[in-house]
Amino acid sequence: MLIQIANLLLQVFVSIVAGACLLRCYLRWLAFNLGTGQRNSLGAYLLPLTNWIVIPFRQIIPSLGRFDVASFLAAYLLVLGKIIALSLISGITPFAVPRLIFALIDLLDLTLSGLVGLVFASVILSWVSAGSQIQYLVSLLVEPLLTPIRRVVPNLGALDLSPLVLLLGLQVLQIVLNNLK
Repeated sequence: MLIQIANLLLQVFVSIVAGACLLRCYLRWLAFNLGTGQRNSLGAYLLPLTNWIVIPFRQIIPSLGRFDVASFLAAYLLVLGKIIALSLISGITPFAVPRLIFALIDLLDLTLSGLVGLVFASVILSWVSAGSQIQYLVSLLVEPLLTPIRRVVPNLGALDLSPLVLLLGLQVLQIVLNNLK
C-alpha cells in the first residue's frame, strides 16, 4: 500500500513538472515567446514551475540550436529520479543501465501522453471555443504535427480526419513503448 501511494504521488509530481519541462523544450523548438514580462502569458505559469531545475542546467549546458537541452535533461532526470526512488522504496537494487533506458522510455511515454492530451484539447476547443487565446495556443502546438498528415489524408471538406490519424499514430507508439517496458 505504501509503495502504491508513493508511486501515485511521485507519478503526479513528475508528470506535472517533467511535462512542463518538455512543454518548455517544445515551445523553444517552435520559437515561441513565453512572454516573461506579461502576467497572463503562458510563461507566467510555466517558468516558475520549471526554473528551479532548468536554470541550473542551462548555466552549464548550452542549447543545441532551437533544442533546449537543459529542459529536456531536467525532464529526463526527474523521470529517472522517480524510477530510482520507487526502486529503492520497493527494495529493488536499481541497476544503472536498465534504469537509464527505462527512464528514456518513460519520458517518451510522457511525451506521447502529453501530445494525446494536446490533440484532444485542440479538437474540443475548436468546437466550443473557436477563436479564443487558449484555442490559438493549443492549435499552434498541434499544427506542426497535423500539417504532414493533412498532406497525405484526403480533404473531406468540413471533416478533418488528421487529428484522428495523429491520435491513432500516437496510440500505436504508446503500445510499442509499453511493450518495450
